[in-house]
Amino acid sequence: MSIWDRIGEFVARVSASASSGVSDVVEAVQTVFMGDADLRRRVAFSVAMIALSAKMAKADGIVTQDEVQAFQQIFSVPASERRNVERLYNLAKADVAGFEAYARQMAGLCGTGKANCAMLEDILDGLFHIAKADGVLHEHEGLFLHRIAEIFRIEESHYQSILARHANLGDADPYLILGVERGSTLDDVKKRYRKLVAANHPDRLIARGVPQEFIRIATTRIAAINAAYETIERGLRPA
Repeated sequence: MSIWDRIGEFVARVSASASSGVSDVVEAVQTVFMGDADLRRRVAFSVAMIALSAKMAKADGIVTQDEVQAFQQIFSVPASERRNVERLYNLAKADVAGFEAYARQMAGLCGTGKANCAMLEDILDGLFHIAKADGVLHEHEGLFLHRIAEIFRIEESHYQSILARHANLGDADPYLILGVERGSTLDDVKKRYRKLVAANHPDRLIARGVPQEFIRIATTRIAAINAAYETIERGLRPA
């Protein structure tokens, strides 16, 4: 049974109750897969991305074709199982619970009080990918993403690095992208660069539960990190 079938089961279960919503789907993920951490991570990531992207679309007011295509780049769902994704997406849009309630539940998947959780950063990165698909990050989307980051306990400096990665690389601050201070030595910059590259290796991402399709999206993250390092290196390299 695929994760989409399981998600469909959860949605069918909560849809039977008028008082239920996506929060119950998240709770089901936490309890049903308690003994299978790998499957739990994969299903949790998928539920989080679908539910929060639905809430972001509602905050923005419109869903463009570009955003739909961006979503499909993250998830390659068999045609026979797309109905399960649509049911969860529509349930999230119709749910009276605010996105903050979802985000708090999902933040709990990484452990209480943990800051800069890699899996939650992956979710935020995916939301950025969808939000900017139409060529602009709208004000409501920006406010939504910043609030998600706060609830996910992603530190402000780290959030600014993520935001910079999604900006035009010609305008983005390379030091901000790498999360290093101006005046850092080339050795310090190299250490930070290597740490970021290692943390974003495809094997690490898969271990965190992101779908295979997301690896293609993550290459843009690596491209931004590489470009930032090369820019700094050129400036610090001895003449």
